[in-house]
Amino acid sequence: MADTGQAAQPGQLSVSSAATDGIRVLTLAGDINHDTGQALRQALDASDAPRPRIVVDLSRVTFMDSIGINIFVAAHCTLTEADGWIRLAAPGSRDAHPADRRRRRSDRLP
Repeated sequence: MADTGQAAQPGQLSVSSAATDGIRVLTLAGDINHDTGQALRQALDASDAPRPRIVVDLSRVTFMDSIGINIFVAAHCTLTEADGWIRLAAPGSRDAHPADRRRRRSDRLP
């Protein structure tokens, strides 16, 4: 899968993919929500690979709601059934909770 964007705009998701030693490494940037979930689902589709193994770098994810959690749970189930696995790298490395975003904005107000 090719890079879908260098830097995600607010409300968007950028997905880049690379392979190392038979492991697909996805690097995500931006928001994971209802509007961007389909791009994540497509990136996690490993139906063409035997024993699929995927690492997802979340260090540049700025927001994720329950849609993202559901997508990762479903991917875990699908990949495990195919004798593969998924690993999440750097989850929670940024303030991704909506309350944290509001707090950061209010810190900038006069």
